[in-house]
Amino acid sequence: MFLSVFDMFKVGIGPSSSHTMGPMVAAARFLDMMRASPFEFSGLKGSLHGSLAFTGVGHATDRATILGLAGFVPDTYDNNKAEAALADIASTHTVTPEGLPTLQFDPKADLVFDYDNTLPGHANGMILMATDAQGDVILRQVFYSIGGGFVLTEEELAEGKATDEGAPVPFPFKSAAEMLEMAKSSGKSIADMKRENEIARGCADSFARGSARLWEVMNACIERGLATDGILPGGLKVRRRAKGIYDALMAERVMNLTAPHTINDWMSVYAMAVNEENAAGGQVVTAPTNGAAGVLPAVLRYYLDHVPGASESHIEDFLLTAAAIGGLVKFNASISGAEAGCQAEVGSASAMAAAGLCAVMGGTPEQVENAAEIALEHHLGMTCDPVAGLVQVPCIERNGLGAIKAVSAASLSLRGDGEHFVPLDSVIETMRQTGHDMHEKYKETSLGGLAVNVPNC
Repeated sequence: MFLSVFDMFKVGIGPSSSHTMGPMVAAARFLDMMRASPFEFSGLKGSLHGSLAFTGVGHATDRATILGLAGFVPDTYDNNKAEAALADIASTHTVTPEGLPTLQFDPKADLVFDYDNTLPGHANGMILMATDAQGDVILRQVFYSIGGGFVLTEEELAEGKATDEGAPVPFPFKSAAEMLEMAKSSGKSIADMKRENEIARGCADSFARGSARLWEVMNACIERGLATDGILPGGLKVRRRAKGIYDALMAERVMNLTAPHTINDWMSVYAMAVNEENAAGGQVVTAPTNGAAGVLPAVLRYYLDHVPGASESHIEDFLLTAAAIGGLVKFNASISGAEAGCQAEVGSASAMAAAGLCAVMGGTPEQVENAAEIALEHHLGMTCDPVAGLVQVPCIERNGLGAIKAVSAASLSLRGDGEHFVPLDSVIETMRQTGHDMHEKYKETSLGGLAVNVPNC
């Protein structure tokens, strides 16, 4: 099994990897299908199903789909150009993607939120259609946004398309048990094995540049969040809090008034800064999703700024180790809140961050696996119930608590020798089963939990 660091960590836009990035990616894929088709097209239509319908407005799913059909993609997204494009589409009821003719597309009429018909393959389903001059559908494709910005067609999902395509890798572990056995037999760390896998699929120089850019984008997101205040969009009138907390922390540091427990506030404020940026539609890195994007950067920033002896030379090992754990969770369970609740998002992120921190603080592979197990185990059963369908309440604070749990899990694992009662593989399988059994209203539909018990205004 191979899942690249750059699949697990993708530069994109907020507020959701599955509900914003995924639909935009799906639209881009559909445009490619149209470009490869011999048909002459005149218009576009689409429908959003399941969680994409129930929380689509709050997650900007319609906006992302419209922009995707206009030719925008997450990794080169420009907000100013996007706003101009949306205004033009609203006025002309057309889009003109590169390599295709001008196509009729009125978002209000041609993009439908279908609340009654959930598609069978996944909770995040959408259908895109292209029409001829008479308005008849001549090309149709079902897409599923399966979490973390990953998108599959219904055919790919039915085929059980693996993430592992390409040249063989030297350490193809599919479970934590296999990972530990390979580490033991090779004498290598988890990061070293993951690095060799990455290099086997690419080149060392491009990998080093790519991983450096990931942290650059993550850290820039933290800095923007710490410097920006105001009200988040969406109608809940949620105030940005990261800047105020950060300013207070800095003042306390200058006055030497910091209490020991305040370190938790530092971890939280880094995470909240990221998720406030995500909620505002800013540039973030999936880690492994947008809704959980603050946990891992917060823990890495905590390590760099607050742990004695920390070094930026360890950033790559942190990301490699975290990606290895994230790949196991995705391969054997899920990282999608719509599929398994927030245990699959913040829980997975916390496990990844705990593993990365443990690794760069000198942990053995066994201790790293233990750190991930502790963090994920204590997120089991966590629901995904965003108020008003926005990635704000409880998502922003929840990332802060996920970061605190990750640091605690890493610290506990480093106090031991790696031996522990519950294997990580068992926790991942339990998370999968729990997600399967969880009622649909608690899986990113805003039909249960906090979403119905907190006033939406």
